[in-house]
Amino acid sequence: MKDKTISPRSSKIVTIVTAVLLAGGLAGCDAVSSAGTVIGQDADPAEVSAAITLLAAIPVKGRAPQTGYSRDRFGPAWADVDHNGCDTRNDILARDLTGEIFKPGTHNCVVVSGTLADKYTGKTIHFVRGASTSSAVQIDHIIPLSLAWQTGAQQISEEQRKQLANDPLNLMAADGPTNTAKSDKDAATWLPPNKAFRCEYAARMTAVKAKYKLWVTRPEHDAIEGILTSCI
Repeated sequence: MKDKTISPRSSKIVTIVTAVLLAGGLAGCDAVSSAGTVIGQDADPAEVSAAITLLAAIPVKGRAPQTGYSRDRFGPAWADVDHNGCDTRNDILARDLTGEIFKPGTHNCVVVSGTLADKYTGKTIHFVRGASTSSAVQIDHIIPLSLAWQTGAQQISEEQRKQLANDPLNLMAADGPTNTAKSDKDAATWLPPNKAFRCEYAARMTAVKAKYKLWVTRPEHDAIEGILTSCI
């Protein structure tokens, strides 16, 4: 089995303190992978306060029109941006699943089965690759690409949008039906059913917005702020 310490398969959720540093400009996946802690329901108050401070620095604007949006604006789906020989979808499956088994002859890239402790629902899901089974586990963009397009991604470069679409910080294996229900909703219109994950979810949304210089709408800002405040 491939060593999971190799980036981005081992990448942790960026600490909010690190995210503050990233807010000054775009950084590569290696910078995210070097972060060490996760904000959870029992988060350190100092980390939560830092997340709230980071959120306060993100501009608040109205959502731009969706005009011109397409998935292609963010590069080919699941591009191998870290050049490790594996596409991003399989990288994230390998990072987030346990007990994963790889397809022979793929250099431990193609995940054929494994177990997901789904953060959105709190359920345990047994993943098996197949035409009728793969959709049980999907890879979610924490900040949906359509939402990103309407909150500033139109104004960053094509390469930066490609990085956003494949950044481990913005990606998570998730229960397929729940991810489908989320669609392109923001924090004001959708939150994970598993309330224990909401602090981490809000912190990750904030970190991604800051890293890629996206803005938040007023309802989105207020929803994220409300979640983070409740985590202290």
